[in-house]
Amino acid sequence: MDKMTAEQRHRCMAAIRSRDTRPEMVVRRYLHACGFRYRLNHPGLPGHPDIVLRKYRTVIFVNGCFWHGHEGCRHFRLPKTNTGFWRAKIERNKARDKAEQAQLATMGWHCITVWECQLKSGCRAATLASLAFTLNRIFLEDHTIRYAAPEESGGMAAEPEPGDSR
Repeated sequence: MDKMTAEQRHRCMAAIRSRDTRPEMVVRRYLHACGFRYRLNHPGLPGHPDIVLRKYRTVIFVNGCFWHGHEGCRHFRLPKTNTGFWRAKIERNKARDKAEQAQLATMGWHCITVWECQLKSGCRAATLASLAFTLNRIFLEDHTIRYAAPEESGGMAAEPEPGDSR
């Protein structure tokens, strides 16, 4: 049985924000301090990603363990009241997240998901360092110089071709 009245529960649930959450702010502050520049909640991309790094063609979703059904996490537990509703809602959220990330991948975007539990004080530094490493790795792989050796014609590339009227 719920310890709160329906009105109290409604007020508590309505106060939960979807933007500028504490875990999202932790990631944003770290990225900015490391020199990464980004946009927030880009309306033109599927799912309105929390953080968009256009230079890296990467989007970052900062997911709450409860709302997005983080499997195997101690912070994810279905409520004891109205479990049918919550199970269906969380399954819909997971299916929507998967579809949006697949759509972003087909558009050529890299998707990174950072879970709320990964930003707890015990493992926050490792998670954020791993995020910076991943972004740098993506940048280097996407911006490598692909040098194609000129065909061997026996001459230098700057020499005129035989029969050229220069």
